[in-house]
Amino acid sequence: MELIIEKNYAYMSRKAAKIIAGEVKRNPGCVLGLATGSTPLGTYRQLIKEYEKGMLDFSQVQTFNLDEYCGIAMDLSKPYQQDQTYARFMHEELFKHINLAPEHIHIPRGLAEDAEQHSIGYEQAIKDAGGIDLQLLGLGGNGHLAFNEPGSSLASRTRRISLAQKTIDDNYEKFYKNAGIGKEHMPQSAITMGIGTILETQKALMLVSGKSKAAIVKEAVEGCITARVPASALQLHPGRVTVILDQEAASQLTWSLDLAKQSN
Repeated sequence: MELIIEKNYAYMSRKAAKIIAGEVKRNPGCVLGLATGSTPLGTYRQLIKEYEKGMLDFSQVQTFNLDEYCGIAMDLSKPYQQDQTYARFMHEELFKHINLAPEHIHIPRGLAEDAEQHSIGYEQAIKDAGGIDLQLLGLGGNGHLAFNEPGSSLASRTRRISLAQKTIDDNYEKFYKNAGIGKEHMPQSAITMGIGTILETQKALMLVSGKSKAAIVKEAVEGCITARVPASALQLHPGRVTVILDQEAASQLTWSLDLAKQSN
């Protein structure tokens, strides 16, 4: 596991975008695993800038998103703030700005009538694409990876899962509350890639920003591998795992504190 500590969120985002752009340039037909939420926004904006400069071509790239809320579907007729699907998020924040072919975009369907069969099909689609070359990840405040909540099996596959109360509360504050949507409309479940699915990716890139994540970063990176902190499973990843942190998110890491003492 490679840890990179950047000065702030902007530097972190630029570094992450450089890694993803490098993957696309090396392998124009690569398969990218994508994440939603506030953390990757800066990275996506950097990638859009590179595309607009003519430095990136996404025409052959395939993408698979980590997760989607259950019970809701993208509705482009609604204002962006009123459509809280992850599909709409990706459309607005990345897809509509680049030349990614619509048929190359894969996102779990939150309205799938049979979530189990849909999840099996999603796993098969990943295999048919040749597997994910680079998976972008965030880190939940309770240590969740994608929507794999604490207690999830480290061998879990894509499936429907009930969301933890902390996840519901955190996402409500970040997205639903700001959109003026009542908490009673916050989805209680999602379809998510499993931890076992994520561990099969060729490379993983996890981004974490902010002091509020410092304690869980320490547990995920320096702590024991445990289902209580699903992101700790990345320590088992057989490929290359890069974790990019801003200084606040890295503030409780023992080794980073040691380096700070040495530099004083």
